[in-house]
Amino acid sequence: MLPQKLQHKLDQRKQDNALRQLGAPNDLVDFSSNDYLGFSKSESIFKNAQHYLETHHLGHNGSTGSRLLSGNHNLYKDVENLISKFHKAETALIFNSGYDANLGFFSSVPQRNDIILYDEYCHASIRDGISMSHAKAFKFRHNDLGDLEERLTHLLQTSKNLDTAPAEVYLVTESVFSMDGDSPDLKTLVKLGNTYNAHIIIDEAHAVGIFGEQGNGLINHLNLETHVFTRIITFGKALGSHGAAILGSASLKDFLINFSRPFIYTTALPPHSLATIKAGYQELKNTTQSQLLQQNIAFFSAEVKRLNLMTFQYDKISEEKKGFIESQTAIHCCIICGNDHVKHISELLQHEGFDVKAILSPTVPKTKERLRFCLHSYNTKKEITKVLELLHTFAF
Repeated sequence: MLPQKLQHKLDQRKQDNALRQLGAPNDLVDFSSNDYLGFSKSESIFKNAQHYLETHHLGHNGSTGSRLLSGNHNLYKDVENLISKFHKAETALIFNSGYDANLGFFSSVPQRNDIILYDEYCHASIRDGISMSHAKAFKFRHNDLGDLEERLTHLLQTSKNLDTAPAEVYLVTESVFSMDGDSPDLKTLVKLGNTYNAHIIIDEAHAVGIFGEQGNGLINHLNLETHVFTRIITFGKALGSHGAAILGSASLKDFLINFSRPFIYTTALPPHSLATIKAGYQELKNTTQSQLLQQNIAFFSAEVKRLNLMTFQYDKISEEKKGFIESQTAIHCCIICGNDHVKHISELLQHEGFDVKAILSPTVPKTKERLRFCLHSYNTKKEITKVLELLHTFAF
């Protein structure tokens, strides 16, 4: 039997209507996946990856070991060089997932008595990595750079008064937040980091493939790549594959290879995964899908405004506000308070043929439950209009 404490936690989830369950594949109109450009289903990427493996005689099902043992096949060097050049970084180091990359970085790089300041909405993988660090960690209000500067000033003054050894300071945020779809003022953040001699870490998981020249990310788009300490990019979203990479200096790469436990003690990705990543980057050179996605983002925003869904509205029944969070990205979230309520709206939309997922508390704070619309290059304008009109009928 399951231990009583664990059973109690499960029962509590059920009581809160927040129990997570694995879903089944469906043929609904996709407004939920991270496959922003449709690369996961791209025949050309599949064929190009297969062709590369065949012509380079890489017919292996597995990598056979960690990269420090037997798994560091030649394709790793090829793909890491491609990635670093594409993102205008000195080096790239591939990890098995974005979760592994964040865990590996934050658990090893910040040292004892260093200071980490992170946006309160940072992804769970960032926060889990920070929790494994020996550094002192403090969160700042979401996208509030005034609050960040106040905390920086206070923490550094406190450290100075204690006459302790100078601490390294790490500022952590995301270029596109996965649950709100918004972005911080990255240019001002970089200036703030330079003022306080802080190391800036940017998670670009939801920006790669969407922003920048050929989709190289928001940091490249803003020409800030030389002003940040490191970037974390992932391949399981717009690239339609799997894995991640940490972009930074050659010295940082050497440090991670020596001290990042999720890198050291895990089996390497097989050649097929790397060939798919390589083919995905080659596909980004064709900007057709990216342009279609940008058109859909603009059209979705215009339809939200046309239907008066943008401004938060007061609901007399639930006594809560609801409406879309402003976003210029592929992620658009409509706040609908309460797990029961937002799940019901999601089910109604799914019944009408649209795969729109409800994001429940505790994944997001109570009263901030939401429907999360992920836009894609392959969504049609007719589908966008229909799903928003249905939302207006069901929830507004």
